[in-house]
Amino acid sequence: MTAQQTPPYPSHWEADVLLRDGRTAHIRPIRSADKDLLVDFYDHRVSDESKYYRFFSPMPHLSARDVARFTEVDHKDRVAFILTLRGRMIAVGRYDVVKPGEAEVAFLVEDDYQGRGIAQILLEHLAQAGRERGVTKFTADVLPDNGRMIQTFRDAGYKVASVYEDGVISLQFSIDVTDTAVGRLALREHEAEAASIHRFFNPRSVAVIGASRRQETVGQALVRNLVIGDFTGRVYMVNPSSTAVSGMPAYKSVQDIPDDVDVAIVAVPADAVQDVVLDCAAKGVHGLVVISSGFAETGEEGRQRQRRLVNLSRSYGLRLIGPNALGVINTDPQVKINASLAPTMPPRGRAGFFCQSGALGSAILEKVNNRGLGLSTFVSAGNRADVSGNDLLQYWEEDASTEVVMMYLESIGNPRKFSRIARRVSQRKPIVAVRSGRTTQGVPMGHAVRKISAPPAAVDAMFRQAGIIQVDTLDEMFDVAQLLAHQPLPRGRRVAIVGNSDALGLLAADAAVSVGLQVNKQVPLPTEPSAEDFEDALDAAIDDPEVDAVISVYIPPLNVSGEEIANVLAAVGEQSDKPLVTSFLGAEGVPELLRVPDVAGSTAGRGSVPSYSSVESAVRALAKVVEYAVWLRSADGETPWLSADECDPRTARKIVTDVLAARPSGGDLSREDLTMVLAAYGIKLWNTHKVTTLDEAISAAEDLGWDVVLKATIESVRERPDQAHVVRNIDDVDEMTEAWELITSRISPETGGLTVQRTAPPGVPVAIRSMEDPLFGPVVSFGIAGPITELLADRAYRIPPLSKRDAASMVREIKAAPMLFGYRGGDMVDVDEIERLVLKVAQLQNDLPQISSLDLSLVLVGLEYSAVLTANARVDLVADPRSDWFVRRLNPAVGDTLPG
Repeated sequence: MTAQQTPPYPSHWEADVLLRDGRTAHIRPIRSADKDLLVDFYDHRVSDESKYYRFFSPMPHLSARDVARFTEVDHKDRVAFILTLRGRMIAVGRYDVVKPGEAEVAFLVEDDYQGRGIAQILLEHLAQAGRERGVTKFTADVLPDNGRMIQTFRDAGYKVASVYEDGVISLQFSIDVTDTAVGRLALREHEAEAASIHRFFNPRSVAVIGASRRQETVGQALVRNLVIGDFTGRVYMVNPSSTAVSGMPAYKSVQDIPDDVDVAIVAVPADAVQDVVLDCAAKGVHGLVVISSGFAETGEEGRQRQRRLVNLSRSYGLRLIGPNALGVINTDPQVKINASLAPTMPPRGRAGFFCQSGALGSAILEKVNNRGLGLSTFVSAGNRADVSGNDLLQYWEEDASTEVVMMYLESIGNPRKFSRIARRVSQRKPIVAVRSGRTTQGVPMGHAVRKISAPPAAVDAMFRQAGIIQVDTLDEMFDVAQLLAHQPLPRGRRVAIVGNSDALGLLAADAAVSVGLQVNKQVPLPTEPSAEDFEDALDAAIDDPEVDAVISVYIPPLNVSGEEIANVLAAVGEQSDKPLVTSFLGAEGVPELLRVPDVAGSTAGRGSVPSYSSVESAVRALAKVVEYAVWLRSADGETPWLSADECDPRTARKIVTDVLAARPSGGDLSREDLTMVLAAYGIKLWNTHKVTTLDEAISAAEDLGWDVVLKATIESVRERPDQAHVVRNIDDVDEMTEAWELITSRISPETGGLTVQRTAPPGVPVAIRSMEDPLFGPVVSFGIAGPITELLADRAYRIPPLSKRDAASMVREIKAAPMLFGYRGGDMVDVDEIERLVLKVAQLQNDLPQISSLDLSLVLVGLEYSAVLTANARVDLVADPRSDWFVRRLNPAVGDTLPG
């Protein structure tokens, strides 16, 4: 291979990764300058047994020729990755192409790091690189007693074939991405990320770096909160200028501490944090919680400081919460850690909370206390430079103490990953989220994300698809969370309203109908009901098979405390298998009188009845929970991929690749290429003939049977819409001649081009579109075609991959949907065909990220047919097409290029 043919160094293959134990490392392609790293790794940290397993013979040292051969690669037919930690190489993996499409793969891992999933990480990244370079199959020779390596290949999720010959097991497998392989990768990712968070919440020892004797300082507040919070582990003070802080000995550095340290809480000036990282790394600290400010939130200089902080931390294997964080809290009695600036430990509860703003975190904790909700764990991640909401979801998914997840999101670093994880978690635990900047799609300073170019409605659709309960305000989030934490899920939308106020009962009924609930029962009670009256009415409503939830309204008469009614509500709520909500005395949260004791020590146990300041708030919260319950029951989890008979992605991918090879800058697909790409997915573009002369137009009309239309091409319509003319129902040569003269007098066929097509059948015009957002990924939309849809923004959005349920709901949720179902006596169109088209477009966009936009701008749908009349698509180069779907990688630090 000549120098001109050798690909440049593939920097997009570099990534920070998590090992199985939650430590970080860096993976990158090997370089010729890595010779010393390789020799040091091989000679000093790899055992003779590991060397024998790799080379099948004693090989104590690498020759100079071997070192050159292993480090000088072309990144195409000879690809190698190394894993580095603390500046040292700890593993290497490579493949060498042995024949077109087939490569031999091998690994070598430092003995001290074996068993941490490193070979799996190398295999993932080698396979992705191979797919990018045209490799479809891996082979490997393994000694029979190297069981760990054999299991590595089998655990990857590929279908591995093996042959035993001459004392060696030869393995071979296709590296095409399969659902099994992606599922195994997601499981490994989940385990590693959950492990990386576990130590933050369950440390045996904590060092406070920047601990201070001076009152009203951050360092003093951290020490005080840890001690007052009754942390069950050991607390160490680090202050180079003091010998004691708060009556406890202070150490000059973390390395001076005589015992192990799991987590370091950092409260020193920003320019001193990097030295702290090195000190902690030398001690073997697992993770850092950086309270210090002065990073990306301050501007460009701070962004660079934050970038260096994250890269340095990860290079030494440390995970980082912050900087500019409020801290972390775990209310578990076995831990009881308040490693934050919050002065009061929240009560024990069932909800985990993640937010980003430190100031907002304090307000959130105050609301938690006021409402009596209780938390299991809390994280305020500040600038979210490393640990993010995705990591916390991975942890909370398996955390038995967390039954509800609350998230205040100011930005989403990796929306594709967030959607994937949240969809899985939501099937086990509800997620309630507030997303700031929802309308403007703004990103706060300090957050390592790009602005999402997909419309806000697409992001909302992603949340709905993932089963996330999205609310607009913090108060709404608490309204919903307190219902989820204390009452069972409803079975449906049918509600009963029980109360002693006709006026409030009517308000509740109106509110219920306005949010999609069905009022099946209203039980008016006397103005001064007895406790028995209230209990009988509530029991009857709950026992009614036509009722799924009960809304209780109570206004006490004068000089009545309402305690007896509260006792009834609490007793009924504890025993009911249907949710009960109330606006008891206008109280907000879970009042003392409505609480059920919890054996876990929570402020309010299961069965406690949540109360709301108004009936409207109670109804809105109930409606949100109903929507989640409906999603939970209908979530099929199955993605209806088209069969091999229905689609041919390889052909479509080759067409797109060939176009981009000829036009690296991208551009619109020609009609011929677009027709073939669509046909690969079973989408037939309406037959048209482009013509430049009258004779060509007449010939095309003869081919099509004369019931045709002569029209300006889409390019001309786009450029000069005022000059576009269409003449329908051309039946003979004379009409064609007349139409030709009319149109060509205004649009030159040589510059604009004209088309002849068969007259389209009648039908309802719809439009199906897709796009590729560089950060967000594929997006599909559906709506009725025409300017009214654009003006009213009446479009439905979804994020591929789509299920049949997704496609069906898209078609039905637009405001103009009645036009498809016989509105005002019209014919009902073939809705199933629309759904099939949506699914086909979704899979096409999912398979081909190089298609930056696809617009089926006019699709006529009738009783038993559909006709795609107009379509256009644009293609653009994608450096690393969605590799984060198929390999594990952490988001880069601020200032680096984001993946995907």
